[in-house]
Amino acid sequence: MSSVKIFSGTVSRYLSEQISEHYGAPLGALKINRFSDGEMAPEFNESIRGEDVFLINATCAPSDNLMELLLMADAVRRASACNITAVIPYFGYARQDRKDKPRVAIGAKLVANLLTAAGIQRLMTLDLHAGQIQGFFDFPVDHLDATAIFVPYIKELKLSNFMFASADVGGVGRARTYAKHFGVELAVCDKHRVRANEVATMQVIGDVSGMNVILVDDIIDTAGTLSRAASVLMDKGALSVRAFCTHGIFSGAAYDILDQSSLTEVVVTDSLPQKRPDHPKVKVISVAPLFAKAIRRVHAQESISTLFL
Repeated sequence: MSSVKIFSGTVSRYLSEQISEHYGAPLGALKINRFSDGEMAPEFNESIRGEDVFLINATCAPSDNLMELLLMADAVRRASACNITAVIPYFGYARQDRKDKPRVAIGAKLVANLLTAAGIQRLMTLDLHAGQIQGFFDFPVDHLDATAIFVPYIKELKLSNFMFASADVGGVGRARTYAKHFGVELAVCDKHRVRANEVATMQVIGDVSGMNVILVDDIIDTAGTLSRAASVLMDKGALSVRAFCTHGIFSGAAYDILDQSSLTEVVVTDSLPQKRPDHPKVKVISVAPLFAKAIRRVHAQESISTLFL
């Protein structure tokens, strides 16, 4: 059987080091050379012929991170790697998964096509914005779920009179998974946007009076939606509001909005490098053990279903 070689792109270096440590193998020797104009040229400094190669890099903004992953994939394909798996902790452009108005791109499908063209043979990722994005690929997709790491932390909180809520209608399925697991009620915050990253109106469907509410979402970007949701929930009688979001982007004035919000705590993973991991309202939980276990099972051709609730 071929051996495992794990390589890291620039943006996911810290997470990759944690994954390799949990896996029990050092990161492979990779150098990202750059020309003066910013053009990238990855160079692998060890043999990968016939090996099972895992390339770790989030495809968050800027687009350099995606281009870096594509160039890495092309390099290992030309170096005769046996299997090439892209490990993308945060799959960028996933919010562009459909045509919801005329003359717009379907960015998630375009990224899928680019990964395929670069020679990727398998994708491992975490909490896609929409699960159906898996259908954009003609090769296996290991779609890991953050519930495996969030649920133990929720149990540690030992909250009484708690329930779950979705920050929007599109996330109801995700929130319902948590509610069913704990056997508690579910509420929905129905929002209406006037433009991207700006919420115009929001109303709550469900009774949250006297409850400790846990908001569940896949992404926290500007924190505007979650801040508005927390405010509305508190106005409806909630005792406290916490948010569990897999991918903490925290762009723009997100931290300032978070400071002024009614949120008690925001729990995210390290799928993206955090700008302020020591923020008093932010709790970061590592997904490195989850990815390390998944890599081990994929390499051994074992089921990964045991990694899910």
